[in-house]
Amino acid sequence: MSLLRILGRPMLASMFVAGGLSSLRSPHAVAPVAEPVVRPVADRVSVLPDRTEQLVRLNGAVQVAGGVLLGLGRCPRLSALALAATLVPTTLAAHRFWEAGESSDRAQQRIHFLKNLSMLGGLLITADDTGGAPSLLWRSRHAAQGLRHDAHVVRRSVRATAGPAAAVGGARAKLGL
Repeated sequence: MSLLRILGRPMLASMFVAGGLSSLRSPHAVAPVAEPVVRPVADRVSVLPDRTEQLVRLNGAVQVAGGVLLGLGRCPRLSALALAATLVPTTLAAHRFWEAGESSDRAQQRIHFLKNLSMLGGLLITADDTGGAPSLLWRSRHAAQGLRHDAHVVRRSVRATAGPAAAVGGARAKLGL
């Protein structure tokens, strides 16, 4: 593993662990801000809890677990995807700069929105990072190419030996062997 991955993953994960712990400890502080985003999502997805505080806690738990896993380098691609999934509703709920009244508040919320958008980009890059190892897609394509090559070799060898084998078989049949 490269030094950049060893240092970068915990740095990226730290924000999620801290924010997730905050949401787990005091969901009531975040719930009013999250309500405009939580309600439409909870209405469409039946498996999610109905109460906003429960969804805030669930989001926080995923952020803590994903952040710890990402920081430790365990299942980094999956944990980055999980963190990205939690970041979208968090950003849409907490940093609605287009609804801010004062220009200073609007500018501050825009900065936080763009910061979260940048973190989302980093998470997506992390989710795509194979750590220098070939991806599953590459491995499957490579294996399929190898199988096609082997099938071609078998087909050529069968064609090359089928004619002489048929001739020998025909000669043996005529001779009664």
